[in-house]
Amino acid sequence: MIETPHAGTEHVLVIDDDVELCSMLEDFLSRHGWQVSTVHTGQKGMDAARTMHADLVVLDVMLPDFDGFEVLRRLQREMPIRVLLLTARGEEIDRIVGLELGADDYLPKPFNPRELLARMRAVMRRSTIMPRTDLPADTSSAGFSVDSPNRQIRFKGRLLELTDVEYLLLRLLLAHPGEVLSRDALCLEALQRPHRAYDRSLDMHVSRLRKKLEALPSFHGALIAVRSSGYRFSPSLPEDPAEEESKA
Repeated sequence: MIETPHAGTEHVLVIDDDVELCSMLEDFLSRHGWQVSTVHTGQKGMDAARTMHADLVVLDVMLPDFDGFEVLRRLQREMPIRVLLLTARGEEIDRIVGLELGADDYLPKPFNPRELLARMRAVMRRSTIMPRTDLPADTSSAGFSVDSPNRQIRFKGRLLELTDVEYLLLRLLLAHPGEVLSRDALCLEALQRPHRAYDRSLDMHVSRLRKKLEALPSFHGALIAVRSSGYRFSPSLPEDPAEEESKA
């Protein structure tokens, strides 16, 4: 059901062909302060997103007309919008593709509505998070410059196109060049939640960020995975091939 959002409330657009699930989410989320609109096809989802200016889209990958990935692609081309994907349990490829296309987070079905609510709130917090006092407001490292008030990072003057998660990850890594940052620390900073065993979402966001860094002309550094620990940003590639670190 499509409604006009109330002033002062956060508005979520749910795009899912499961009518019963949509009805349950509309009831549950509205009781927790959200204005909820629901549609059941990709085309109606696109039409609604263009007119509603929702704060967040909860998007099912499996839709009857065209899949959620196509909806996500079109949304990314047309507007800046936060998207949380609902994926089939066990379909890791769906999560990888979704995050690579720019989704902010994902949740496998079936799910607990409370976890969905927590992830929705985390996505919203990431987009409004204030600079932490223990990080420099503006920093420069290896040709990168961080403009915290505008939530922008440049490399040698070139503005990087980053998602909210990528911005927060890179900002933290740049503030600690050469240091190994744990997955726990990176998750708390960039995803606004603790790291969970077997949750690959952080690694997928890092992989997407790494590809963007490696595509930069004259960038000679690396975003390095440290086995069983986390990640570190290196201004230059490691010289010792026997290190227990890799870019994989």
